[in-house]
Amino acid sequence: MIKQIPMTLQGIKKLREELKKLKNIERPKIINSIIEARKHGDLKENAEYQSARESQSFCEGRIKEIENKLSNANIIDITKITHNNKVIFGSTVCIINILTNRIISYKIVGHDESDLKNNLISINAPLSRSLIGKKKNDIINVKTPRGIIEYKILNIKYI
Repeated sequence: MIKQIPMTLQGIKKLREELKKLKNIERPKIINSIIEARKHGDLKENAEYQSARESQSFCEGRIKEIENKLSNANIIDITKITHNNKVIFGSTVCIINILTNRIISYKIVGHDESDLKNNLISINAPLSRSLIGKKKNDIINVKTPRGIIEYKILNIKYI
């Protein structure tokens, strides 16, 4: 049984764009590099050729990986889900660290979409798991390597 991969609409769009770029830009560029490198003679000692083949292998592997993820994606449109004012997959949650008073917002996304620099956290992250199903003003405790951190949910958006 193939496991469905939860993704937001933005995550699907990003993967499709990457796939299009790999197939239409990177793949032809690599093929041209291989053709050029072959012109330089002995392939066993041709560093350009070996490098181009490695790039080709990486590119083809990534294409297969993205196609697999897209074929198994469970696209979740947050705007069309009944949420009952609770934190769900795809919601953006504003929380405050009770100890430090640091406020931060995170959007809960699929594993492949997560990007901490852009405040996108994986549904599999301990913080996400602690937030799912909670409501505004709820207090959550998140177990981290540094100990338990207590947060309060300030706001939940479904965008």
